[in-house]
Amino acid sequence: MSTVDVREAVTRAHHQEWARVVAALARRFGDLDIAEEATAEAFATAVEHWPAGGVPPNPGGWLTTTATRKAIDRIRRESKRDDKHKEARMAYHDDPPEPVGAVDDDRLRLVFTCCHPALAMEARVALTLRMVAGLTMPEIARAFLVAESAMGQRITRAKAKIKAARIPYRVPSEQDLPARVSGVLAVLFLVFNEGYLATGPDTDPVRHDLTAEAIRLTRLIRALLPQDGEAAGLLALMLLTEARRTARVSVSGELVSLAEQDRGAWDTALIAEGHRLVRERLAAGAAPGRYQILAAINAVHTSARDVRDTDWSQVVALYDQLVRLDPSPIVALNRAIAVAEIDGPEVALAAVDRLDDSLSAYHAYQATRADLLCRSGRSQESRAAYDKAIELAGNTAETAYLTRRRDQLG
Repeated sequence: MSTVDVREAVTRAHHQEWARVVAALARRFGDLDIAEEATAEAFATAVEHWPAGGVPPNPGGWLTTTATRKAIDRIRRESKRDDKHKEARMAYHDDPPEPVGAVDDDRLRLVFTCCHPALAMEARVALTLRMVAGLTMPEIARAFLVAESAMGQRITRAKAKIKAARIPYRVPSEQDLPARVSGVLAVLFLVFNEGYLATGPDTDPVRHDLTAEAIRLTRLIRALLPQDGEAAGLLALMLLTEARRTARVSVSGELVSLAEQDRGAWDTALIAEGHRLVRERLAAGAAPGRYQILAAINAVHTSARDVRDTDWSQVVALYDQLVRLDPSPIVALNRAIAVAEIDGPEVALAAVDRLDDSLSAYHAYQATRADLLCRSGRSQESRAAYDKAIELAGNTAETAYLTRRRDQLG
């Protein structure tokens, strides 16, 4: 078996089995550090052994067994206490089947289980992204716009709180779901975002495996909680974004901006479904949440047959609503982009520059400044901003797009 075949098999197993193996070991040993590290060692062992012996008939079972043995070895190394030995020996025996509870899907059940309300929202989301979604620490840090070291400390503290408070790895009941759904939706939103535009340089710029899985799980939440407006809003947002996927990267591997995309290549079925969900939420008459407003913004964009037909005043009005719910620098940045289409680049640039303290290390901030400076006739400043954006850009498709835009400057 070739190295490429093995890598593909391990990648596929990681997507399908990582969350299950980590959760199984966490329940057995009551320690997330042991569970995560043993699982990672099992996958590393697979890369080492599968080329010679071939991919086993049951990769998930192989990984679970290997990870369990790695965990036992670590426990024996770290402690000689009898109760730890007893716990390790017990891990060889199969646990009785855990009741399914209100959530039938294995992966979604794990997300709900990890999004425990005893943890702060950011901590539970970050921890679940690492333990269940399998995102790397750099990917999670970039999603939160913080340093990797700070995110590592945040996840470590969350694990310590779980251990100190003896928070159980218990399958949530139907009554538990409403208290946990906001964290679950936040996890799926960030997983989708990583797939929609990957932040790392060593991966495909668009990861359909992540976007498809996020959509699948959000559909399940929509079915579980049909009255939850934010679940419907997030699903609509994902569908309207996914509809543009095939038009977002050119054949040469360059990111294609919304204004330059071939709108005839958009998926009309996904757009129709997303628009229907947005209309349903508007008809419900309830105050919209964050995801519903973002979905409505995307509905405006996907309703325009040409970028010149976009109702920018409606987009700005929706961002005004969103700012009241989420006064974050990212929302302010996106609002300024829309403002530029109505009031001009100079007005928008003034709003963007006020965000420098919080977003100067964010590539999209520098790219937005570069575009607005260019439109204002300030080419030298625009070039400098493009240079910063290229330095900070996450993947090759973004880098190629930003480089072209910079090189087009006079």
